[in-house]
Amino acid sequence: MGMKAEEKLEISFDELTTYLHANHSVYMDVNGASYYLTDVNDRYWRVQDTSKLNEKSHYVDCSELVPTISEFLSLPFGEDNKCIKDLFDEAEFYASVKPE
Repeated sequence: MGMKAEEKLEISFDELTTYLHANHSVYMDVNGASYYLTDVNDRYWRVQDTSKLNEKSHYVDCSELVPTISEFLSLPFGEDNKCIKDLFDEAEFYASVKPE
């Protein structure tokens, strides 16, 4: 799990798939919440709630695991049960960077 970069990413919805393939994760802030969009060993994708930590101090999953990014972007999650595709226009994205 990386740390949230300070500078916002300028990325289109079409570029998000390529970005995730290359970088494996990104932070998404929307409606006062922050989510970590990430892969699991480059095989499955999930959304995690950054406001909740488990016993290992990792973010808690708030979506199912799905095997493809296209499924992932259309996967409902969270309290609003909306997907990344639905929330994209109102969301801000930040790179996930390695701690120094």
